[in-house]
Amino acid sequence: MSKKLRTAQWILIGVGVVLVGVFIAALLHREMGSRADMEAFEEAKRARANPTPTVAVPDPTPEPTKAPLPTDFPVDTELWAKGRIAKYEESLEHEFDVPMAILRVPKIDLEVAVLEGTDDLTLNRAVGWIVGTATLETMGNFGIAGHRDGYFRRLKDVVVGDEIQLETLDGTLSFVIEDISIVNPSDVHVLNPTEQPTVTLVGCYPFYYVGKAPKRYIVRAVLTEGPGIT
Repeated sequence: MSKKLRTAQWILIGVGVVLVGVFIAALLHREMGSRADMEAFEEAKRARANPTPTVAVPDPTPEPTKAPLPTDFPVDTELWAKGRIAKYEESLEHEFDVPMAILRVPKIDLEVAVLEGTDDLTLNRAVGWIVGTATLETMGNFGIAGHRDGYFRRLKDVVVGDEIQLETLDGTLSFVIEDISIVNPSDVHVLNPTEQPTVTLVGCYPFYYVGKAPKRYIVRAVLTEGPGIT
């Protein structure tokens, strides 16, 4: 074997080692970011359960101290589109406000923060409360949007009767899915106010459509249990 050939082989080996190192570093960055937020949330919950005594300061309008909710969780991107994974990783470089709630769908192992708004950056990072729908305080029809090629792709496996949970700063609300439908984008009646506390999940459809999806996938669930519910 010539000296030039051996040199070329060593160069190729070196390049391979560098590429493997870059790939591993990227995975660690994403996982460590999510784990740090989860640990911060658990620490906040412990602090709330065992508050440190402090000297009381008079306040004419005191507000209750509440533990913040986490922004991230370990994210399973197995079903995600490659482009959505890249956009999620880019979103990790941005700071977000404390989530309004944590959305959980136990059957499909979905756990994601609910942030305010539905702009691209917000939905790349998590799912978003649809501005104009009910708030957690009024709790009529609480609308949540998510990407069909990201977090909400797992919704393809839910059925009527499955449980949906919303963890808020005041406790966890439990809902049961009562209806799943596919509608046109113009059918905004699905977000109309409701008398019964309701969560409506909205994503594009079909889930694996290439290009701009023509339909909307709607999952509606009604409240069955939560703080103040008997």
